[in-house]
Amino acid sequence: MKFGIFYELQLPRPWQAGDELKLYQDALTQLETADRCGYDHAWVVEHHFLEEYSHSPSPESFLAAASQRTRNIRLGHGIFQLTTNHPARVAERVAVLDLLSNGRCEFGMGESASITELTPFGRDMETKKEVFEEAVRAIFPMFKEGGSEHHGKYFDIPLRNVVPKPVQKPHPPLWMACSQLPTIERAGQHGFGALGFQFVSADAAHAWVHAYYNAITKRLKKLADYEINPNMALVSFFMCAKTDEEARARADGATFFQFALRYYGQGQNRARPAPGTVNMWDEYNKWKRENPEAQEAALRGGLIGSPETIRKKLRRFRSSHIDQVILLNQAGKNSHEHICDSLELFAKEVMPEFRSDPEHEAWKAGVMSGAIQLEEIDTEAFKDRYGKLAVNVAPPKPAVAATG
Repeated sequence: MKFGIFYELQLPRPWQAGDELKLYQDALTQLETADRCGYDHAWVVEHHFLEEYSHSPSPESFLAAASQRTRNIRLGHGIFQLTTNHPARVAERVAVLDLLSNGRCEFGMGESASITELTPFGRDMETKKEVFEEAVRAIFPMFKEGGSEHHGKYFDIPLRNVVPKPVQKPHPPLWMACSQLPTIERAGQHGFGALGFQFVSADAAHAWVHAYYNAITKRLKKLADYEINPNMALVSFFMCAKTDEEARARADGATFFQFALRYYGQGQNRARPAPGTVNMWDEYNKWKRENPEAQEAALRGGLIGSPETIRKKLRRFRSSHIDQVILLNQAGKNSHEHICDSLELFAKEVMPEFRSDPEHEAWKAGVMSGAIQLEEIDTEAFKDRYGKLAVNVAPPKPAVAATG
């Protein structure tokens, strides 16, 4: 099993001068810590205009900086929005990151799930899947030697040689964002690694692993000429401390993250309120005061707890044959010191047990070769992207303008 860390670069209000500077510098230091401790991947999202929830519009810049402060950890676009970027610019930036990192780039792709992000770039919810798939078809010839051209519905690109080319041949490993659980099966069908940005139980993970690997082995339908990447990764809320109680006390950001997802998810096409009309941190604290039991329940989910508690939970994920667990530690107002302590304690006391897993490697080789036939599990019962212990939110109408 591999382990990654995941960054939305959240910054709840109130905002003070220097907060964004500290956010970015702390996150880079955290990546240095993860690299030193032996974590496998660092994933950074691309989001636009999502106040408090994500201040990460330029992951290629952040990852480029991280490439110069780390040596081994793989640096993942988790994800590049193919709907809000021109295909040539995507190919160029992926190649540059691969060069700067000496071949450590991971290329995750996605569509965006909100009209707040799509509309300013001239995109919409109805056509975003088409745009995504056409962008994929345009991008991969650009990684090859010589020129390429593309003439489609959404992009018209004359013959050009996109330079530079990536270090990794034929291209960095490919991933697809799966913000909705059924997209996991679609990622398998296209031959992409599945970046499952949701928070599922071990039972749900078992069902979706089967759906993913059955799709990639039995129903493969590539969108272009690329190398498949059979891997399934799932995000989990994370905080490791000496005791369960201490870990939960330090993990308040996990419930803020869930609250923001649910709050925004209620809007049509996941539209966000107008800028400055909602103070999400205030709304969250109001919800906490009114729902203390729900918050406590949410903190019992995920990988939040002592090393022993987290080991027990990870053993269940290992039995589901998850390839990578991505740990979400930077959320809400979780402190930099607690994030670093958590990364170091987990690496020292939990990670070694899961590092070598020949049983999983043999299972995966058997599945990919066809020697092992997986059951076709009905995933209908496992479509809650938040999990049974997650918070439930009914957002009020935006009222007083937020400041800061």
